[in-house]
Amino acid sequence: MNYADIKIADVANGRGVRVSLFVSGCNHHCKGCFNSQAWDFNYGKEFTEKEIDKIIKELDHPYVAGLSLLGGEPLEYQNQKGLLPLLKKVKDKFPEKDIWCYTGYTFDNDIVGKMFENWPETKELMSYIDVIVDGKFEEDKKDLTLKFRGSSNQRIIDVGKSLKVHKVIPFDL
Repeated sequence: MNYADIKIADVANGRGVRVSLFVSGCNHHCKGCFNSQAWDFNYGKEFTEKEIDKIIKELDHPYVAGLSLLGGEPLEYQNQKGLLPLLKKVKDKFPEKDIWCYTGYTFDNDIVGKMFENWPETKELMSYIDVIVDGKFEEDKKDLTLKFRGSSNQRIIDVGKSLKVHKVIPFDL
């Protein structure tokens, strides 16, 4: 897996001060995407143990609320496999910090409805993720007044609660 960027002290991509990892590779190609250079799976640098260690170090501050995953597309299959070691370490070391994931896939139809059946990694990945912002960015629904999302079709979902009751439960901002 490659990554495009790691942002320290990010306040735009989830609640509180966060460390944000922007992975490379996306097949959605949303019109008006803010990070279209990261569509290419080969863009950026290889994500290695060195980057995992850097993220863990940057999360180790009381003022940091958690980790955000963006892209590219974190839930492309090869990115899921690349993210698993990071998420395991984050949850082991910082169980109180939350993990947000931004995806163009829909939680109920694509992730639970398809990926859970086809890729064992998805279920494990979802066990570490607290909040998903789902749905493709739709330029005609762009709304700069929305918190933590780019277009009005996107939802902010509480993953744990949703998986327990088998329906989408919005995250309480």
